[in-house]
Amino acid sequence: MVTELPELRDRSPVFRDRRHAGEVLAGLLRDALPVGARILAIPAGGVPVAAAVARALGLPLDVAVVSKITPSWNSEVGYGAVAFDGRVRIDAATRARLGVGEREAERDAERAAAKVRRRVGLLRAGQGPLLAPGDAVVLVDDGLASGLTMETAVQAVRDAGAGRVIVAVPTGSAAAVERLAAAADEVACANVRGGRVFAVADAYESWSDVDEATLPGMLRRGRSPDA
Repeated sequence: MVTELPELRDRSPVFRDRRHAGEVLAGLLRDALPVGARILAIPAGGVPVAAAVARALGLPLDVAVVSKITPSWNSEVGYGAVAFDGRVRIDAATRARLGVGEREAERDAERAAAKVRRRVGLLRAGQGPLLAPGDAVVLVDDGLASGLTMETAVQAVRDAGAGRVIVAVPTGSAAAVERLAAAADEVACANVRGGRVFAVADAYESWSDVDEATLPGMLRRGRSPDA
């Protein structure tokens, strides 16, 4: 099932920044979440969005660390993903289209895995299991382009014991939303956009990379309803 805001379909930009996007997303989710749902942000860009959602809905906030695999020459183009549980996924067709060879792909995957390990250490050091068997979780990112990273996250949390998995993003390509609807139990995407060219950043008036060093503070504020 997919839930969207029809008035935002194919529009851009529609959000001031990631925090505003999270507030809009919280409104879309407010009456649709099961009791006891937990918000899991995908860092880095998903953290400010998820923090706003968690504050607005009064729900617990944590992170599901997943990183896309990119070629060394372009950090924006992904052709795979590595998850917190160590799984590695490669989209062979996209890899071939980018001209990435096997040995280069191995190096790219290890670089992504190192980022995942670093972020797990930074954001979850000393904490217990990410979820308990049967938990309902809401995976939040700042947008869906191809959907491969989020699909990898869905698979990882399912294997970790999640009972119900909801994907929630402010913006997404129509193709990626359809892809995730087949992988997750539900998808909430406020701003669905069609067309051959899609960029997550186009949905935002203010857009920049999220500094990894700021993530712990964002999570602390997201866990405080008064932040």
